[in-house]
Amino acid sequence: MKLPSALSPVRRYRALGFPYRAPSTPRGVEPAPREKTTGAHYDTSWARRLPARMARAAIVDGPMRLVVSGLAAPDRRGQDRLGALEGPAIFAANHHSHLDTPLLLTSIPEPWRHKLIVGAAADYFFGTRVTSVLSSLVIGAVPIERSKVSRRSADQAAELVNDGWSLLLFPEGGRSPDGWGQPFRGGAAYLAQKTGRPVVPIHLEGTGRILRKGRSLPRASTTSVTFGRPLSPRDDENATRFAARVEAEVAALADEASSDWYRARLRAHAGESPGLTGPDGGQWRRAWALGDRSRSAKRRTRRWPDI
Repeated sequence: MKLPSALSPVRRYRALGFPYRAPSTPRGVEPAPREKTTGAHYDTSWARRLPARMARAAIVDGPMRLVVSGLAAPDRRGQDRLGALEGPAIFAANHHSHLDTPLLLTSIPEPWRHKLIVGAAADYFFGTRVTSVLSSLVIGAVPIERSKVSRRSADQAAELVNDGWSLLLFPEGGRSPDGWGQPFRGGAAYLAQKTGRPVVPIHLEGTGRILRKGRSLPRASTTSVTFGRPLSPRDDENATRFAARVEAEVAALADEASSDWYRARLRAHAGESPGLTGPDGGQWRRAWALGDRSRSAKRRTRRWPDI
């Protein structure tokens, strides 16, 4: 069957060989592996240039802030604890929902908000070219490998922090599967030691009620964002011990959000803050304890969002 004449230029191009097209691999020669352009290998440098930064600032301060205010009505506390903080910092928060990142992008105050990158799972947010572009542009994400220890991700993040960029990380490595927290990994602590920059612990409450893992449609509720005082590693601390101290501080902030500052600080000083990971026991026991813990938050009345 004769093809239409309109396709003849395409057929002629396909018939061209080297140097008009890439040379073919001779038989018996193993072809060179293709260079990866997604996942941990995606180049996000374009998203930190001025045009992309201006577009991201417009998104964060415009539609993202409106959506977060309407869905989450956030109660933001503890910003005064950042008064003495100068230069870039590593923000470390617990993780329950995809809403956590937009909530923090609209809550972290200036001057860090608009020079902030987000450590995002390379296998999830950078799996395709489309998700890679959107993640880099909208939230300023950089790929972090969570399935294996990779110096590539750590070195890139450390280099950006040394260049003046603040970094937002979720040390749990993924969203909570049941509403309780997961043990903190050592990434934020390691980067703090490597760069000499402090870690700002943050506790988020309520985002799991809005868009928990496994749910596709959000449901409006109330949330709180509590900032802690910046922490720096001590001389006798390795990354594991410092990560445990950051987790303990986030647990103290959770206690503060559910009770009051004075009693929470007394328990933190005594080492008696309720843990983020919940009680040991069966699933029913953990679900019951979680419901009891969040009952006071559910009783809070909705208010008009403070834009």
